[in-house]
Amino acid sequence: MTAADALTPADAPPPHPATPTRVPATPATGGASGHGAGSAALSVAIDIGGTKIAGALVDRRGTVHATARRPTPPSTGRGHGAAPAGAVGAACASPEAAAEAVMAAVTEVITTLARSPEWARVTRCGLASAGPVDAARGTVSPVNITAWRDFPVRARTEAALARHGAPVPVVLVGDGVAMAAAEHWLGAARGRRNALCMVVSTGVGGGLILDGRLCPGPTGNAGHIGHISVEVDGPPCPCGSRGCVEALASGPAIARHAAATGWRPTGADRSAAAVAAAARDGDPVALAAFDRAGRALAAAIAGTATLLEVEAAVIGGGVAAAGAVLFAPLRRHLATYAALSFVRGIEAVPASLGTDAGLVGAAAAAFELLPDPDPTLDAAGPAPTPPRRT
Repeated sequence: MTAADALTPADAPPPHPATPTRVPATPATGGASGHGAGSAALSVAIDIGGTKIAGALVDRRGTVHATARRPTPPSTGRGHGAAPAGAVGAACASPEAAAEAVMAAVTEVITTLARSPEWARVTRCGLASAGPVDAARGTVSPVNITAWRDFPVRARTEAALARHGAPVPVVLVGDGVAMAAAEHWLGAARGRRNALCMVVSTGVGGGLILDGRLCPGPTGNAGHIGHISVEVDGPPCPCGSRGCVEALASGPAIARHAAATGWRPTGADRSAAAVAAAARDGDPVALAAFDRAGRALAAAIAGTATLLEVEAAVIGGGVAAAGAVLFAPLRRHLATYAALSFVRGIEAVPASLGTDAGLVGAAAAAFELLPDPDPTLDAAGPAPTPPRRT
């Protein structure tokens, strides 16, 4: 991808025009070369997941200037136990070797981006990772990267950037918070002052936009709606609680409930996507499984709206790809649960950025949450409208 591959046109207002979130500028962090000086600032954006590690250089207008990608190395080592479903698989020689292999892939992404002629404009870095994350400590323990437990990814990334001549600050956010940052900047939550953004997939996560600002919370986990309990005596959740949204509305939960209540797939695929296909064909058991998931999501969204007065819930992830099969029962139940006058108008809308959300969100979080080393560097023009590819 080149600089011509702008994510969007450059004719829209900045992402948060009414509520600027920049803190007072600090001196530039570059060395003798004046790293980032003299031109519009770029953020390094890195999205760390169980199957891939992606990186990009992104400017304040949302234009992507370079990209890099590496597969996430096998993440299980002796002493880590079996990897969960969806995690990368084969065992490495040791947990330590497995952890270092994953970090080496992150470093390779940085090395590739550092070859870009635009590298001198980098002033910050945003890291988006599967969680749990601890943004305060800069550590991650992703469920789908079993080798990383309390791994100091922020400090290691800062060191890798510095070795490539970019001693810049790094912000760490969870993938749900990154999705919220992305959708608010360029996607379905753009222009909303208060929104809940959700990822409904193998798990259920989320992030919050309040008063026009991204609100990650002290550890970066604010908005983690998947572990709100909506059914007091509901099924046990891996987090240790019961009746969590994730235990009722995640892809595996939908598939598990459908199978337990009599759904029989026509082929070998027993995933939530197969349940959705059956629901579209009118299978009553499949429809009931998605109704149950939609009800759980509606209860959590209504509760969040009652507490925080969010005006919209933006829902992405693999389960949201089911479309009307999910959104129709969700909206129907939301009309029941969101009964008070000040939450009655809450909208549930699909996310618009898809697989771009992690990288876009990492860049958005870096621009919003990190101090400007030089305010003039970010005067690169307005933010764009929802993304397109050329």
